[in-house]
Amino acid sequence: MTRLTWLGHSTVLIETGGRRILTDPVLGHGIGPIRRRAEEIRHEVGVLDAVLISHLHHDHLDLDSLRSLNRDATFIIPAGGGRLLRRDFVDVREVADGDRLSIGELRLEATPARHSGVRLPFGPRAPALGYLIDGDHRLYFAGDTDIFPGMRLLGPGLDMAILPIGGWGPTLRGGHMDPARAAAALTLLRPRSVMAMHWGTLWPIGLRRLRRDLFEAPFRTFAEIAATVAPEVRVVALDPGDGVTLDGRSVGALSPSAERPR
Repeated sequence: MTRLTWLGHSTVLIETGGRRILTDPVLGHGIGPIRRRAEEIRHEVGVLDAVLISHLHHDHLDLDSLRSLNRDATFIIPAGGGRLLRRDFVDVREVADGDRLSIGELRLEATPARHSGVRLPFGPRAPALGYLIDGDHRLYFAGDTDIFPGMRLLGPGLDMAILPIGGWGPTLRGGHMDPARAAAALTLLRPRSVMAMHWGTLWPIGLRRLRRDLFEAPFRTFAEIAATVAPEVRVVALDPGDGVTLDGRSVGALSPSAERPR
């Protein structure tokens, strides 16, 4: 069985193949002037086998969040970014597009992403990546990316795609998918189900009250367009702290694992 719990933004706890993996951990109340819509997600991450970092931006690689995790996990990061972690963690593995590795019987493959990888203002530069995860099911965690033709090569046999559909503010720069582009990506990936991430979690201080529609609308728009362009793909609706289980081809909602923010 595979279980996925969305903890907000790009942080997903994946339990599959007897292993526990966390993606792009951002677990606190916010980063600088960016705040979570609830002060925290009351969810115990527990002991992890691996942590996947898609790229070096602060809303995907948050050092305070990483230091709250068990230090004996395997930390997987794009090539060029490992020095950010080696002071705190022993097992840090740098990967590039196409690299494969195993965590027990779980198989991981780094995939391309169309997104800037530099860590501002003075940090290292490394490529942005996604990851294919083969355990009890075949999963694709896109990290942060725009749509690209090579997604078609990632798609055969996907049980779940975890796709970004928005940002953390009122506008999106290049290298991102908005709801329409994320829905179009489904026509290339052809997964059985899709989980939307990178939306509605982090927001600049004060702007949520002014433009709540921009904060809450991306998922509704994504689901509506996906139903038209890829009706065979099941769209899973989650709030941060909610999860789904995959058993064969079925997808069922779990009870929230944390109090649902309002």
